Amino acid sequence: MKLASLNRGRDGELIIVSRDLKRMTPAVDIAACLQDCLDNWMVLAPQLEHRYRQLNDGELPGQAFDEADCASPLPRAYQWIDGSAYLNHVELVRRARGAEMPEAFWREPLLYQGGSDSFLPPRADIPLADLDWGLDFEAEVAVVCDDVPMAVSAERAASHIRLLMLVNDISLRNLIPAELAKGFGFFQSKPSSSFSPLAITPDELGEHWQGGRLALPLLSYRNGELFGCPNAGCEMNFNFAELIAHAAKTRPLSAGSVIGSGTVSNKLDGGPGKPVVEGGLGYSCIAEQRMVEKILHGEMRTPFLHWGDRVRIEMCTPDGQSLFGAIDQQVVAAEA
Repeated sequence: MKLASLNRGRDGELIIVSRDLKRMTPAVDIAACLQDCLDNWMVLAPQLEHRYRQLNDGELPGQAFDEADCASPLPRAYQWIDGSAYLNHVELVRRARGAEMPEAFWREPLLYQGGSDSFLPPRADIPLADLDWGLDFEAEVAVVCDDVPMAVSAERAASHIRLLMLVNDISLRNLIPAELAKGFGFFQSKPSSSFSPLAITPDELGEHWQGGRLALPLLSYRNGELFGCPNAGCEMNFNFAELIAHAAKTRPLSAGSVIGSGTVSNKLDGGPGKPVVEGGLGYSCIAEQRMVEKILHGEMRTPFLHWGDRVRIEMCTPDGQSLFGAIDQQVVAAEA
């Protein structure tokens, strides 16, 4: 099933989208918004699924679907928890800050609690007030849960995954070191994230949903050129069930909680990877490419995002069909 939220009102207007992303049909008579659906998933999801089948089978005419009309599936959420499950990424960005990789990182997932009150629509501009802040994109996968009990096991946590989305976890790299040095985590360095136009149920992925991982390439473009295509199912050191169980160790998670994978990152032949133009899989953020440049050349050469730059994040099936629609955003100068 594929769900989206039209950019109307603070919580969006729930719609169902056909598998080929060409048509949509309203769903507000079933649930006013996606959060309502997640709060009552066992009752409402079968009704949405029935209408989804009707739309795909041509029993409902539907209307033309335009991704540009969408908010993030959850325009705001009760909770946004971002992980860092790809330890190749963690290792590289820590090197950039001159920080060692603690051994404990290999045993337990990293999580931080991000701002969830104002997600950007997937086609909205990214406002940036100061180029010196070092604006970076981070291409990720995320899951959305129903109610998760405290101390849930990883085995049982998997059954609470209801939807998947793509993420642009926008970061201000040059603000991060000073914030972390205070010992109190990210805040100003992590502005509003954005999510793919569509949230989809795991069954839409078929064989590509494997052991709590989404085994397909995640495509990132900078100004129309492919920047990265690592496989999101490879080298994910902690799967989504493990991330959820870790988050719920001491507290329950409310329905509608969003859990991110962290920046998707693959090694190459045991090394840190190569840019796409050099035959590698590239990177899902600029910081990784800059770190590899420093390792290989002694200096960081690739600039962070500038006003006017455009970022696109998408994931497709092997036959080229877009699964989630695309996050496609331009950086603009922020107004006071």
